[in-house]
Amino acid sequence: MKVMFSAGEASGDVHAASVAKALKQAFPDVDMLGMGGTLMEQAGVSIIYDIKKLGFIGFVEIVKALPSFFKLRTYLKEIMIREKPDVLVCVDYPGFNMRLAKVAHDLGIPVIYYIAPTIWAWHKSRGKDIAKTVTKVASIFPFEAKAYEEFGVDVEFVGHPLVDIVKPTMTYEEGVEFFKMPPNTKRVLLLPGSRKQEILTLLDRMLQGAQMALAKHPELVFYLPKAHTIERSDLTDIIDKYKVPVTITEEKIYDLMQCCDVALAASGTVTLETALVGLPTVLLYRLSPVTFGLAKVLVNVKHVGLPNIVAGREVIPELLQNDVTAENINNQLESLLYDQTRRTQMIEDLSAVKTDLGAPGAVARVAEIIGAVANGSNRRN
Repeated sequence: MKVMFSAGEASGDVHAASVAKALKQAFPDVDMLGMGGTLMEQAGVSIIYDIKKLGFIGFVEIVKALPSFFKLRTYLKEIMIREKPDVLVCVDYPGFNMRLAKVAHDLGIPVIYYIAPTIWAWHKSRGKDIAKTVTKVASIFPFEAKAYEEFGVDVEFVGHPLVDIVKPTMTYEEGVEFFKMPPNTKRVLLLPGSRKQEILTLLDRMLQGAQMALAKHPELVFYLPKAHTIERSDLTDIIDKYKVPVTITEEKIYDLMQCCDVALAASGTVTLETALVGLPTVLLYRLSPVTFGLAKVLVNVKHVGLPNIVAGREVIPELLQNDVTAENINNQLESLLYDQTRRTQMIEDLSAVKTDLGAPGAVARVAEIIGAVANGSNRRN
């Protein structure tokens, strides 16, 4: 069985590598190749194009890079013609992978899409294209699977891979000792994001709210796990402006979540991680006015936070744009730290979100789907 992967970003490299490991375990003789990164290579994938070369960020840079994208697609087509993979597995990276999926389809190669395009939020028209070119979608959200079903796509809800990943490695007591947490304190986790722009946009507001809360509740202490994409100075330059006791950490983030009482978090996957740990969370989201205005027009969702989208209602509070103020942050902190009824209700709601994300073993189920589709295509060889 020969499997070809296409992942174009660091997150895709992570997810594809997990699938590759599961494939190797389920099918020891599998032959794997594809576009990806270091983690995929370590998982046994022969890298035919290193995604380190795909460093495009802004709109202008992407436009300038279009000729290279066309060349890359042609190159991968030549690889498919030569190698004759039994299946192409596309992982995220929809702008490129949807076009590559059509190339594979036209060559008679089945296509599986994992971490599929978010047609439930925007680009609904992509649902029709995927129905034409993709053999099967391995969906990580239950509502996403329903959205694809409406377009006649063969889709299977496999569960979210974070269910297997987000697990503390220590007991609560061991974690408290590891992080040297002082007794008789309330612990607030600051999660301002993994990009410098997010830090600049949110951390000041978080600390302003924290300073207000401290004036009334001196027992509060704060922890901030540093993302590997952020320099420590990016954080300390802002933290040093405030009289807030912030401990910067760099490891065992899920153990840290387990030991904290509430989180202030930038919108993103991290809110699913706090949900899986059962940590009451306040979501913060700020964009430029123009970008936010466009998003409101283009994005077809009632909520920003993934836990809320999964639940279909507001489970964690969302402070958006002008509502990201010190006063609002202070009010949410006080409520979630000291209103036991609200805390209990949110923890119960987060447990329900965890259930909705599916049972453990998502990646193993993706590997099973790949094996079934690939073995069904062996008649071509």
